[in-house]
Amino acid sequence: MTERRPSFEYEDLLACGRGELFGPGNAQLPLPPMLMFERIPLVSEEGGAHGKGQIVAEMQIADNPQVEWFFACHFKNDPVMPGCLGLDALWQLTGFYLGWLGEPGRGRALGVGEVKFKKIVTPAVKKLEYIIDIKRVRTGKLTLGYADGTMKADGEVFYNATDLRVILDAS
Repeated sequence: MTERRPSFEYEDLLACGRGELFGPGNAQLPLPPMLMFERIPLVSEEGGAHGKGQIVAEMQIADNPQVEWFFACHFKNDPVMPGCLGLDALWQLTGFYLGWLGEPGRGRALGVGEVKFKKIVTPAVKKLEYIIDIKRVRTGKLTLGYADGTMKADGEVFYNATDLRVILDAS
């Protein structure tokens, strides 16, 4: 990717999942059904809660066939989105941000400081919004991103995660 665009649509995210957006051997998103968002309306090196950058993504839940797979099996007659999928979306976005910066290497989640699940995502939710506030990016042989993340459902905070850590390994 030669330019740092401020937003990305679904086809761009699929290209990232195929390894085409940031180039071979660099950060990739998972492909559906593990891709947990459909568009990124904002990515910036400025702003956010820590003033060091922010990335925002969205996913439609209502009437979306891409999410039916987890509601169908988690749990029978009590469908809820697995909390780990929301957390994974926050890691996915943190890794995407590092690739967007132009940093080389394949992304991997390293950990999280604390996660708080405040509410449960059910099929009644219409839209999810993920917000990543970058805290720090360390570059060198390895690139390491530190961030805090929030998942909102229909505008209300459902999850908070602090100290998300994602690494890009170029070796």
